[in-house]
Amino acid sequence: MWQAENRALFAQCLDGLAADPYVRQMEPIQQHAQGVSCYDHCLFVSYLAFSLCRITGLDYRVAARGGMLHDLYLQNWAQTNVNRLRRLWLHPHMALANARRFGLSPKEENIIQSHMWPVGRTLPRSWESVMVNLADKAAATVEMLHLVRLLGVQRNLELLKQA
Repeated sequence: MWQAENRALFAQCLDGLAADPYVRQMEPIQQHAQGVSCYDHCLFVSYLAFSLCRITGLDYRVAARGGMLHDLYLQNWAQTNVNRLRRLWLHPHMALANARRFGLSPKEENIIQSHMWPVGRTLPRSWESVMVNLADKAAATVEMLHLVRLLGVQRNLELLKQA
């Protein structure tokens, strides 16, 4: 899954999106666990969804882009009084509003807006949306169980950042 060939194709699909200064604003924001940034989480979700879609013959470019932008909410929740439950519903809308600056396709918009389904109200309307949704749940589970280093995810994310 983490082969150099896959990393290179993944980088082509993102077309500089992961290096964009606006996207990189996710780096200081903590995600599901200590030591995991929102940026790293999105990169992990993006690569997982890209891999799943590539294996199943789906549009892996759309999945990679949607996955990279799915949590582009750019909000440090510790600095707000928004409770956890409200964040689950609110952050996909914030991420979509921020991601629209990158000229999204309708599929990419649905990926971002529906990535919290079934908690969120927006249904996935494509298999690519379903794959990003699954990748998001898998990545969050790995992060919350503190398996990122043990499974070599952190090392491989560093390689993706260099690609």
